[in-house]
Amino acid sequence: MGRYILRRLIAFIPTLIIVSFLIFIMIYLIPGDPVSMMLGAEASATEADELRRQLGLDQPFLGRMKTWYSGAVRGDLGHSLFLHQPVTSALLERLPVTLSLTFCALMISATIGITAGVIASLRQGKFTDWGIMLLAIIGISIPIFWLALNMIFLFSVRLGWFPTGGYSPISEGLGSFLKHLFLPSLALGLAYTALIARMSRSSMLEVLRQDYVRTARAKGLRDRGVILVHAMRNALIPIVTILGLTVGELLAGSVITETVFNLPGVGRLVIDAVKRRDYPVVQGGILIITFTYLCVNLLVDLVYGWIDPRIRYS
Repeated sequence: MGRYILRRLIAFIPTLIIVSFLIFIMIYLIPGDPVSMMLGAEASATEADELRRQLGLDQPFLGRMKTWYSGAVRGDLGHSLFLHQPVTSALLERLPVTLSLTFCALMISATIGITAGVIASLRQGKFTDWGIMLLAIIGISIPIFWLALNMIFLFSVRLGWFPTGGYSPISEGLGSFLKHLFLPSLALGLAYTALIARMSRSSMLEVLRQDYVRTARAKGLRDRGVILVHAMRNALIPIVTILGLTVGELLAGSVITETVFNLPGVGRLVIDAVKRRDYPVVQGGILIITFTYLCVNLLVDLVYGWIDPRIRYS
């Protein structure tokens, strides 16, 4: 197991190199100049050239890339052009917000999606099954930003149950933390609940047709025991796979959600950095999100062995 984890961690390196290289190229090709945004339109050409030299923006493409990679190897992702602080510290300050939002949204997606999928599989072809699948299709079709704005209007503006935005760290109280995070997590989680529900239904239907399930029922076992002990665990591997993929979707969707709900997370930081051409923050933010997603995929592979002891890692 230890060797397998070590090999997977080593395999992260080429993935991160390729992702950072692609991001570096795209940023280099994006029109615009952070110097003009920092100095304004009234700055002279001499002042602009001097600032570019100080920031290292006058170097050729390969020179800038070599400088960035040499720093990244040491854990130095550069210095923000607008925040006046290292990129690493800026990301670490905002990473707990994004991880909290992603985790809560995943719990909502998994709880509602798996429950709905299992119920639909047990009522195959009936009104409940059709109703759940119809809601799933509607859920996939609704944009996150539209759902988030309507939730703010209904639950915050009209009813006043939740704040319209902002973030309260858990150190200031669990109640305040959950109250600020509930609507963003619900808006983000519901968008991906449908996918989990459909996969859970398909996986459960396949397992319920197996001989060992029919044998368990023939022995007189209760349906609850058959479903929870025999069927559910064998149906979990495809579901866990979808949950792992969903984390990547949630990390991407957090960019929109954090912007709508004014959450100080990594997603919003990257969006603001793109607007201001804060290149080091964009590169570091996407690199951190990619690394988080790779770690989640590794965790999913390890969970396979816990669900099915027949799976061995070599």
